[in-house]
Amino acid sequence: MSNRVYLFILIGSLIGATGCTQNEKKVAQPQVIIKKADFADPFRFHKRVEVSPGQDYDVLSWGRGSTSVGGYLILHSDSSGKKYTTTTGDLDGSIVDVYNSDMDLDGNPEILIQAKATDTANYATIYAFEFNNSKANKLDFPKLTNSQKKGYRGNDNFYIKEGKFMREFPIYDGNGKDTKPTEQKRVLEYGLRGNNFTVKQLSKDSTDNKTTDIAVAKEPVKTSAPEKKETTSKKKSSKTTKKKKHHKKQSSDDQ
Repeated sequence: MSNRVYLFILIGSLIGATGCTQNEKKVAQPQVIIKKADFADPFRFHKRVEVSPGQDYDVLSWGRGSTSVGGYLILHSDSSGKKYTTTTGDLDGSIVDVYNSDMDLDGNPEILIQAKATDTANYATIYAFEFNNSKANKLDFPKLTNSQKKGYRGNDNFYIKEGKFMREFPIYDGNGKDTKPTEQKRVLEYGLRGNNFTVKQLSKDSTDNKTTDIAVAKEPVKTSAPEKKETTSKKKSSKTTKKKKHHKKQSSDDQ
């Protein structure tokens, strides 16, 4: 066997040994798993609302040991004026979303926190605040009236439209297991006047239809009134005719 053959065998063995060593190193290396950090406990929700440059509101919910109750935080950062304030309160349920508006057009922003309530009577809870510089004024958000609550089973959809706070939800028919969704939705518009909410129903649902039907049923009664007047006028005319005849009779007797 020539020296050239031995040289090729030696080079091949060295390449094979190097490959084996690299494979062994690859297997020996630990696998690195990159995991995204979860939201730091005890906080569950966070949303930043930028009202204007330098005016930020960070809304957070927090609590340990329970997901149905806890607390909320509104951190107001006035970076231009170097003022930082905190507003906090008890939270029933879990925060769904946060909205910003200026419904009364006074230049003071309103922060509205929507939470999914734990009770089945209201389903949705709104925590509302109006901020004037560093002061937070808590506003009482109105609950649904009996007529507004008729057919209500939750599934609220809140949004801001043309500076107003809108609320819409599907209407259900029936009670208990027999409850069935209808194709109707109830739409409410909330405004603000003197730190008090105003409510206006924009939709026409089954309640309005029933009121219209009652009004239509009363219309035929109105037509009976003119008939009575005509009867009365006829009586008067007949009396007048009798008087004239009686007067003529007397005048003829006198002659």
